[in-house]
Amino acid sequence: MENLLWYYLIAVNLGAFCVAAYDKLCALRQKWRVPEKTLFFFALALGGMGLYLSFLLFRHKIRKPKFMLGVPVIMAVQVLLYLVFK
Repeated sequence: MENLLWYYLIAVNLGAFCVAAYDKLCALRQKWRVPEKTLFFFALALGGMGLYLSFLLFRHKIRKPKFMLGVPVIMAVQVLLYLVFK
């Protein structure tokens, strides 16, 4: 069961990383963008680390406080919930 959780975390974080990178590419090419709701969905689905890493690596959404503060807050709440209920 624990291995399954690790596989899930790896998959969702890779997915979040790729979606944020794709959104940056779309922004540069002035194409249709990934909705912000989708990015936050990945953060809520335990993909915050991949999302945040992509933001920093590609310098994407770094001027938007709702992302630069919101995603770390979501991750902190998730860690606290894990520690309380483990």
